[in-house]
Amino acid sequence: MSGGPIPASPVGWTEVARAQLRRDLTLVWARRGDALQPLLFALMTASLFPLALGAEPGKLAPLAAGVLWVCVLLSGLLGLDALFRTDTEDGGLEQMLLSPSPLALLVGMRVLVHWLTTALPLLLVAPLLASMLQLPMSLLPILMASLALGTPLLSLIGAVVAALTVGVKRSGILLPLLALPLYVPVLVFGAGSVAAAAEGYDALGALLLLAGALVLALVLAPLAAAAALRIAHT
Repeated sequence: MSGGPIPASPVGWTEVARAQLRRDLTLVWARRGDALQPLLFALMTASLFPLALGAEPGKLAPLAAGVLWVCVLLSGLLGLDALFRTDTEDGGLEQMLLSPSPLALLVGMRVLVHWLTTALPLLLVAPLLASMLQLPMSLLPILMASLALGTPLLSLIGAVVAALTVGVKRSGILLPLLALPLYVPVLVFGAGSVAAAAEGYDALGALLLLAGALVLALVLAPLAAAAALRIAHT
């Protein structure tokens, strides 16, 4: 029987993911004022349309889904620049790169926190905004399904763009310019599914395309963002 010390068991990926999730959520809570900006931006932007166009359902209802999707898309861009930049400034990126855990896993947890703090609150208030914009209640399930599939896809695409520009100083303008063209297909299929349902067509095709793109992004986006972070750090 050996009298040497028993080696410590390696930490599993589940524990690493939980620790990273708790850390990122704690940092967001410490800056909860900044975390509320996307929600407040979407609320203010959506509330301007009834004031500008009037409260007639005939004017607002056809635009409701598109307005909500644009609000969600633009509000998600607000916190995108800080997704990895704070880690670059305070040395957290070096710790992530030196960690024995897969960098893609840590990036995936960061994207999850971004979605939880920017998109999930908007999903919760989306029925209220849809009612304010006179969206027919029969279309609300299609809208919620498209947002549930599309918002994680936006966060994953945005994470790749944010990782590509993390080493660029003053990338506040460059990042939206790079991200918006990649967001356009998600916007088209997300708002288009509601528009198709409003015209009596089947919206399942657009939702399935969003679901397929989401599955593909869940696999590839963390790997691509991790590779971009390694390149930016060299």
